[in-house]
Amino acid sequence: MTHVVTSRCVDCRYTYCVVECPVGCFWETKDPHMLVIDPETCIDCEACVPACPINAIYPDHELPDEFADWEQKNADLFEAGENVTDGSDPLASAKLLDEIQEEEKAKGWTIEEPSKAS
Repeated sequence: MTHVVTSRCVDCRYTYCVVECPVGCFWETKDPHMLVIDPETCIDCEACVPACPINAIYPDHELPDEFADWEQKNADLFEAGENVTDGSDPLASAKLLDEIQEEEKAKGWTIEEPSKAS
């Protein structure tokens, strides 16, 4: 199993998850601008899940249908990114969880949050 960063991270790039990761499996991509997880490096420790303030990270077995394509996107995108292991400021365009949830509701989505989210 692995963990998956979803579209919630696009144009946000909070890095609290990166700081918690014991194996350095996070990569920053520029198109889209976000973090993704290298599925071959992820050890499924779940340390990143509660660290994400926008609940953008899911274990692959909990991935909502609306984010299903992000498992493959993480696998495809990380190779073009830059490995990050230190925290940094979020992007100026970063949103709060409430804002993201409102946008999802406007799309008609009812997203269950990750079980380990804080």
